[in-house]
Amino acid sequence: MKPAPFAYRRPGTIAEAVEALAGEPNAKVLAGGQSLVPLLSMRLAAPAMLVDINGLPGLDTIVVEDGGVRVGALARHAAVLASDDVRRVQPLVPLALSHVAHATIRNRGTTVGSLVHADAAAEMPVVLTLLGGSVEVEGPAGRRAIPASELYVGPLESSLHHDEIAVSAFFPALAPGAGVAFEEIARRHGDYALVGAAALVEGDSVKVGYLSVSDVPTVVDLSGVADDDLGEAALAQLDPAEDIHASAAYRAQLVRVLTKRVVLSAREGM
Repeated sequence: MKPAPFAYRRPGTIAEAVEALAGEPNAKVLAGGQSLVPLLSMRLAAPAMLVDINGLPGLDTIVVEDGGVRVGALARHAAVLASDDVRRVQPLVPLALSHVAHATIRNRGTTVGSLVHADAAAEMPVVLTLLGGSVEVEGPAGRRAIPASELYVGPLESSLHHDEIAVSAFFPALAPGAGVAFEEIARRHGDYALVGAAALVEGDSVKVGYLSVSDVPTVVDLSGVADDDLGEAALAQLDPAEDIHASAAYRAQLVRVLTKRVVLSAREGM
């Protein structure tokens, strides 16, 4: 199937891109396109216009800042995954990125694009949420930072305004003495996870984030919970969804298994 007809703009500045979006409420931003283009081809999305931001300068950067890593909107998954600075400052980012699809898709797809696509089955939204990161966006009113806790408002729905462009994402650094871990279960490598879990352990604080469990990336606090009770304690705060890929009961069992596994792994890495 071919996409429905759409207009195409390739602005040379962020201001031009914002103006194009403001003038067409049914426009979509095109960066890597690894999520958007399949939706277009299946006609699950039919925007009136695509605003291609690949010509905008200065958005492909990966910079270590005070307290974390800032990833530009055009930085490809593969570049972020290959960065020694990212691995050193926040190792959970490459741990999760290694599970994103296949190398061909990582070579083109963008980390920021994955974040704002807001797919609860994707790896990077739950990482940003667990770490307490943020996304910086620019619109007609200027720039603003959206905390991850306010970014995801529903299935495939973020709090970005239609006339805003995500220009970067910030992942806080791993605190000294803290540990992280990431695991997911998929039918085949590169498929969307049936369930995935990311753990962040800092002293007595234990937090675990889940993908492919709820409609939005979900983080639960498991501080003070005994190791053998971690899975059930997590399920008390979750409501695993059922779909054509897995039953709710199967997802619940994966939560039990992966929760304990990632928490123990994060502790070992402290």
